[in-house]
Amino acid sequence: MLILAPLQAQAAMFHLPPQEFDLVGMAMSVTALQQDTLIDIARRNDVGQEAIVLANPEVDRWLPGAGTRVVLPSQHLLPDTPREGLVLNLPEMRVYYYPRPGRGEQPVVYTYPVGIGRMDWETPLGETTVISKQKDPAWRPPASIRREHAAQGDPLPLVVPPGPDNPLGKYALRLGISGYLMHGTNKEFGVGMQVSHGCVRLLPEDVEVLYEIVPVGTRVRIINQPVKVGWHGDELYLQVYPPMEEEGAQVGQQALREKAIEAVDAALFERPTVLNRAALESALARPSGMPVLISGRRLLVH
Repeated sequence: MLILAPLQAQAAMFHLPPQEFDLVGMAMSVTALQQDTLIDIARRNDVGQEAIVLANPEVDRWLPGAGTRVVLPSQHLLPDTPREGLVLNLPEMRVYYYPRPGRGEQPVVYTYPVGIGRMDWETPLGETTVISKQKDPAWRPPASIRREHAAQGDPLPLVVPPGPDNPLGKYALRLGISGYLMHGTNKEFGVGMQVSHGCVRLLPEDVEVLYEIVPVGTRVRIINQPVKVGWHGDELYLQVYPPMEEEGAQVGQQALREKAIEAVDAALFERPTVLNRAALESALARPSGMPVLISGRRLLVH
C-alpha cells in the first residue's frame, strides 16, 4: 500500500496492460487533515464522491478526523468491452478513454470519475459517437428541466450564457444521442454521484483533458457493468458496485450476484485457478468498488 501526501492528486493515465491482463493502478491511501471531509479528499485526488465513501465504509463522510487513513479507490479493472474510444460504465460512475496509439507509441488508458443521471433522468445505455466539441458552451435548458425548476420556484432562462453560473462548465463534448453531453460542471461535488438530468459531468480539469485529446467521431459505449472480473498475472480479481437506483435494491442485488457468478465462471473457463469462495461472497455482500482478490487462499487487504 502506497501512502501519499494529502495534497498529491492521482494520475489518471495508465499504460494499457496486455490483452490478457485487466488491472490498472495501484492501492493507495492518504492521511486526513483535521479540516478534511471525505469529499475534500476525493476532490483533491480526482475520485468520485460515492466511490470514496464505498471504499471507506467505517470512516465518517463529514468528520474523518485528523490522522485517519483514507483508502483511495485508485485501482480499476478495465470494463469488459473492446479497448477503444470512450467507455462509460454507469454503476462505476467512471469513464475510460482508449486513444488510438501512434506508430511506436505504447497504448494508454485515461480514466476519470463522472456524475450521471439520477432516477427518472437515467443516462441511456448503448453506442454513439462524439459529434461535436465546444468551448465555453451556452446552456439551453430543455422544456422538461425548465418545468421542473419552475415547479420548485427556481425558473430558468431560455439560455444560460457561458460563465460561473453555467452548469456545463467550460468544455462540452456533444454525443450522438439527442440532448446528451459530456461536460464540465460548476457543482463539483456532484461528480461521482447519480444526480444529473442524464448528461455526464466531469471535474473541470478532467473534461479539459478529454476536450483536447478526444477527436470528433470517437465511438462511445455506455454500459451497465456493476460487476467486473479480471486478471492480474495468475490472480483473479472481482470489483463490485451497488446496483443503480432505478434497478431497485432487491432485484438489483439478485442480478448482481447472477452477473458475478456468470463472469467468474467465464474467467475460470478460460484460465482455471483456485477460487477463494469466502472472498467472493464477502465482495458481493459489501460492494466496495475496490478490486478484491478472489483466487488463492487470501483476501486482498488494502
